[in-house]
Amino acid sequence: MRESLQFETERLARSWERHDQSLLRDYLVADVEDPRLNVQSLITRHFLISRVAPGSFSELMDAELRFAVVMNWFLALAKAGLSPDDWAAIGHGLRQGASNAEGWEIPAYILALSRRLPERLSDVEVPDYFERVLPRAAAGADSTALLAETAGLFVDLWRQVLDRWPAPASRPRVLEVACGSANDYRFFAACGLPRLMDYTGLDLCQKNVDNARAMFPGARFERGNVFAIQSPDRAWNCLLAHDLFEHLSVEGLEAALQEVCRVTADSLVLSFFNMEEVPDHVVRPVEDYHWNTLAVARVRARLAAEGFEGRVVNIGAFLRWAVPGAPTHNPNAYTFLMDRHG
Repeated sequence: MRESLQFETERLARSWERHDQSLLRDYLVADVEDPRLNVQSLITRHFLISRVAPGSFSELMDAELRFAVVMNWFLALAKAGLSPDDWAAIGHGLRQGASNAEGWEIPAYILALSRRLPERLSDVEVPDYFERVLPRAAAGADSTALLAETAGLFVDLWRQVLDRWPAPASRPRVLEVACGSANDYRFFAACGLPRLMDYTGLDLCQKNVDNARAMFPGARFERGNVFAIQSPDRAWNCLLAHDLFEHLSVEGLEAALQEVCRVTADSLVLSFFNMEEVPDHVVRPVEDYHWNTLAVARVRARLAAEGFEGRVVNIGAFLRWAVPGAPTHNPNAYTFLMDRHG
């Protein structure tokens, strides 16, 4: 087994190292993968915040989720190539409460969310971000650049509240495996979270590690292998992983799940991009790695066998509950929020 995992490690490393370093730095933080708007990234960040500030900021978390829903709708419109006149029509339609603007549908959930703004929360005031986007897009501003700029709104709001929050006496030790080029950490940092936790990022690709260190020389990023994490048992209070496990062989998946459980004392936050309620994993090798469909129940049972139980969140169902009518770009996305029991 060790030999086969070593071979798989080498193949996975090749699959990443062949990419240009600048591509690795940028491509997983844009569009639907932008951690400021990606619901799985928001859930992960909210989970960490709830660990350092338990029972606080639930209003701001809910408001950020609504913001992500709106911004992802705007992104879909931008991809459709709207003209300034189209943006103007949508803005007018929203202000009038219309469901259609010159042929462009305005969904009911968007109308409902627009009526909430601006919104005063107990901690901060959320501005009317519709009015930050629509008049400027109608005036001819590049919509893609405009949305990239506006996506930072809640990062700034989180910085306001977290900068005032007292650091815990004992900061939770957080390990992120397959951290990429600080893909999520860059927004942990922008929100002010690093002061409140003891973070280490781990990635198999040296180019990713180099990118992360260049952006955040004061943080810890190391080259490492999820099959053999160089940490004692239960060394980390919380372990994070995003879009990793579908790329492993079944043998590699079993080894990786066992290893992340071994080194984690308290909590796992594991995000998957391709899962289904099926009886068994569907294995699809792709060149040097895999693109598997994982069985929800099998992964849950594997984690339970290692002592972890908790919530399994289907992102589409979660969005429909949080914002009725809101779509998801990926119905196969799941996030596991697991705590060690016993």
